[in-house]
Amino acid sequence: MATIKDFSALKSLRKDLKAQEEARLAAERQRLEDEKRLRAEADIFRTSVGKIAPLRSNEKAALVPPQPLPIARHHIADEQAALMESLSDEFTFDTLLDTDENLSFARPGVGSDVLSKLRRGHWAIQNQLDLHGLRRDEAREALGEFLRQARRRGQRCVRIIHGKGLGSVNKEPVLKQKVRNWLAQKDEVIAFCQAQPADGGSGALIVLLQSSAPAAR
Repeated sequence: MATIKDFSALKSLRKDLKAQEEARLAAERQRLEDEKRLRAEADIFRTSVGKIAPLRSNEKAALVPPQPLPIARHHIADEQAALMESLSDEFTFDTLLDTDENLSFARPGVGSDVLSKLRRGHWAIQNQLDLHGLRRDEAREALGEFLRQARRRGQRCVRIIHGKGLGSVNKEPVLKQKVRNWLAQKDEVIAFCQAQPADGGSGALIVLLQSSAPAAR
């Protein structure tokens, strides 16, 4: 009985080995068929494309990095200059600069004779600015621009009309003191004084500006 059992096991083993060999051969046949199919497809592609050659052009696209946006340096400088020239409403010249009882003004270092000549009309009035009807901010801006233009034109003596405040609330001359404070902050202003009655009296100022002519050598 033991011999029969061993014979049956051997027979089963041989059957399994045969099945494995057949499976291996089938897989090998499939692999060969796949390779043959791929070669055929490659031949079909090469036949349809034909002969090819690489491009011989040496030209290459130049990749230019994006340039930074231009900075308007002159515009920035102008804005900074305008900021430096801005006139403050908080500034008062009463305790900082030399004035007299009539609120005339002369920058330190300017001789007393300059104010005397200014009061007597020694310099002819070359231009004037009328601030009537303007709000405070409008008047401040108009004054700054007027002085810049006067300097560019070489004007030395100008008149600023700020009014007597008769049309203001409580009849108070709002711009009168403001204009004096603004003028005292401008370096180009040498001196100013109240105008003579014929030139506007207490409603106007006569302003003397620095000469814009180059100094003689």
